[in-house]
Amino acid sequence: MTKEQERARARRRQEKLDARAAQRERDAARNRQAFAVVAAVLVVVLAFVVLATKLGGDDSPAASPSATTTPSTTASSSVAGCTAPPPRPTTIKTQGLPDKATAAGKTFTAVLTTNCGDITLQLDGAKAPQTVASFVALAKSSYFDDAPCHRLTTQGIYVLQCGDPLGGTGTGPGYSYGIENAPKNGQYPAGSLAMARTSDPKSNADQFFLVYKDTDLSSVPEGYSIFGTVTGGMDIVEKIAAAGVSGGATDGAPAAPISILKVAVTEKKA
Repeated sequence: MTKEQERARARRRQEKLDARAAQRERDAARNRQAFAVVAAVLVVVLAFVVLATKLGGDDSPAASPSATTTPSTTASSSVAGCTAPPPRPTTIKTQGLPDKATAAGKTFTAVLTTNCGDITLQLDGAKAPQTVASFVALAKSSYFDDAPCHRLTTQGIYVLQCGDPLGGTGTGPGYSYGIENAPKNGQYPAGSLAMARTSDPKSNADQFFLVYKDTDLSSVPEGYSIFGTVTGGMDIVEKIAAAGVSGGATDGAPAAPISILKVAVTEKKA
């Protein structure tokens, strides 16, 4: 083999080595690109999961009587005429949906005995038979005994919300039903007695609210069932409202605790 042939052979060998090195570099570049794409996809997926977690949760309409509030554990205020509330129940007595015929066309008087005094309600079975039948049945079964009024709102909506023995964390009496007698104009005058619910129109159950100042709820679809009026003891509701919300907020547990000790219901005869 001549020297020229040796040099040609060496060049070919070097060219092969150079080609292999170039191929390895191209492969490495593709791998780096693929890794970058995978990493970008993972970042996007992670961001989506975090965002979904933050946006998830309570689907109740904001600032409506459907919301629930965990009872406050902070120091409470006291108002004249109130005694210390009892411990709230730890269980709920579930039952079946009462027949609305038991209240249809009838009027009832309900006396809520609270740790701050008696609040008297008139229940209108002619306009809201299912709601009144439910309230009467729950009252007679002692369902409301020792139940705290767990929510007070003092801005835009002016209500004291009660009815859940577990103070806003319960799941109801074992049944639910639809809306009755909701005002078409969305106006709830002071003294109105109405049912609270979630965004589901068929979620009426045990929670109700007492309106202590004229309230406009016309922005809430379908509205809330009015099933009676406060005929006595409104001064009690007003002084609880005047004491404000625990922690100084405008929606939450009342700073002055109030609980229903018992409920007595009687039918008004013509």
